[in-house]
Amino acid sequence: MSIGKEKLIIYQLFPRIFTNTNPNCVPWGTLQQNGSGKLNDFTPELLSHIKELGVNCIWFTGVIEHATKTDFSEYGIAKDNPNVVKGEAGSPYAIKDYYDIATALAESVPDRMKEFEALVRRVHAEKMKILIDFVPNHTARVYHSDSSPAGVEDFGTQDNINMNFAPDNNYYYISNQRFYPSFDISGGGEPYVEFPAKATGNDCFTAFCSQYDWYETVKLNYGHDYNDGSDHFDPVPDTWHKMLHILKFWASKGVDGFRCDMVFMVPLPFWHWAIPQVKKIYPHVIFIGEIYDVGLYRPFLDYGCFDYLYDKVNLYDTLVGIEKQGLSAAQITGCWQTVDGIGDKMVNFLENHDEVRFGSKAYAGDSLRVVPSLVVSSMISRGPFLIYYGQELGESARDNEGFAGDNDRTTIFDYWSLSTIRRWYDGGKCDGDNLSPHERWLRNVYKTILTLCNTREALRDGNFFDLMYVNLRQPGFDPHSHFAFLRYNGDDVLLIIVNFSREASHVSVMIPQLAFEMAGLEEGEIVTADLLWGKPQKFNLSASSPLTVYMSAADALVLPIGKKKDVSGHKMKGSELRGEKKSSGKCRKIEK
Repeated sequence: MSIGKEKLIIYQLFPRIFTNTNPNCVPWGTLQQNGSGKLNDFTPELLSHIKELGVNCIWFTGVIEHATKTDFSEYGIAKDNPNVVKGEAGSPYAIKDYYDIATALAESVPDRMKEFEALVRRVHAEKMKILIDFVPNHTARVYHSDSSPAGVEDFGTQDNINMNFAPDNNYYYISNQRFYPSFDISGGGEPYVEFPAKATGNDCFTAFCSQYDWYETVKLNYGHDYNDGSDHFDPVPDTWHKMLHILKFWASKGVDGFRCDMVFMVPLPFWHWAIPQVKKIYPHVIFIGEIYDVGLYRPFLDYGCFDYLYDKVNLYDTLVGIEKQGLSAAQITGCWQTVDGIGDKMVNFLENHDEVRFGSKAYAGDSLRVVPSLVVSSMISRGPFLIYYGQELGESARDNEGFAGDNDRTTIFDYWSLSTIRRWYDGGKCDGDNLSPHERWLRNVYKTILTLCNTREALRDGNFFDLMYVNLRQPGFDPHSHFAFLRYNGDDVLLIIVNFSREASHVSVMIPQLAFEMAGLEEGEIVTADLLWGKPQKFNLSASSPLTVYMSAADALVLPIGKKKDVSGHKMKGSELRGEKKSSGKCRKIEK
């Protein structure tokens, strides 16, 4: 399946939580108490309503079978020791069987893989891509596959457990030491015993990890000896072969790509070896890497063969700083300069399962302030943009779900249900009738902005021109609060201005002669309309004098100024403005 030149708009969701309609979940609740969403819940109708946001790719998180406190032994699945499982549901990144589906997601447990395969077909029928997680750095503390193809051995089966390191061992061992973390692992029935201890997933090479380590996981060995820093990649280590087989297995199921967990904790030569082999058979499959070091971006794209990488420590952290810590909006210029030449390979986002919710008290504290950050993050490049389920409804993670606690994130460890998603989903109707006016307004905003990313040539395929250098001393332009840039492709030229300030203002923007030449702009009076709110705009377009627009607090304008001179505004009725009807595709801003 091919999306063509479309900009990837990725929607990350937890099926365990997304369609769970239980309104009475209790903290630390079991599967029987709190319930779980199912893969079969993702009907064509539900998928089409996700797609209408402008989404063309869904990342299903927590699909592969992971360790859990829920007992599925009646289905022939070995019980996990609860002392080394985080939360009742367990971490989706503590994989216990790379060849199986998380049991709680199945309506018919024996048919769980068939249900996943049917989901893939339904997603493709809606002309969207499907991503799943690939977790290469670590497994659950006890790994056992009951679904692997014939001839595939479990990780660790042939390990020499008397060796701290051996090139073909799948794990690292702490010789002659029992696993003995600094917290109790002897309660809740049978104590957990591991001898010799294995290294813990977050590169903790001791038997005495803490509760703040990834104690539910064990580190996989790719041939790097952490004792002396030496590499043993020739002959190819056993772990490499096992992981390549897993990637090919899921690609054969029809998945369109992998969000690869903590890629920098796995030796770069593995990716250089594995990804081209997958693409040789499945050339459409994309690889997205989770990474947190800008110095590694280019090596992982070039030598490592990744298609895209997270841009967390660059643009995301800067936008957080502008919103929360008083950073200047002018620092966004440094963000695109940092990734100049590879910006289109960066996945931008404002939320994901590792980060706090935008509307949480740890970030903006108000989901309705998202417009400037959303516009910059989604429109600054041709690269993918990711949103996290519930983000479009202002989900602010105010629940204390159990293991996750009240941490301004949505749990990945507990069985739970979100009021925002539950009311929008409405038992499968997805009509939004139970949403508040602000929630309905916000979803319309996301729909408008994300749809523009592919319907406007300038955003989908166009070039970028930063206007900050010529406006840093421009009267009426505050570089601490304002950011302005052009996106252009042929006759489609968009002037994008954002106001991060909590105050409304008239903003004056200078467009230099160089921008006129590069974007093919013509001077003269222009009548246009903002693409977000439909506000008519009239001004003189000149390289020698600024244009001035009025901007509300926490606002953005996307103004067509190319030769098309198109007026794309849409005046909404009062009832639409109040959020009383479903989106018609355009929206105006509610006064806050």
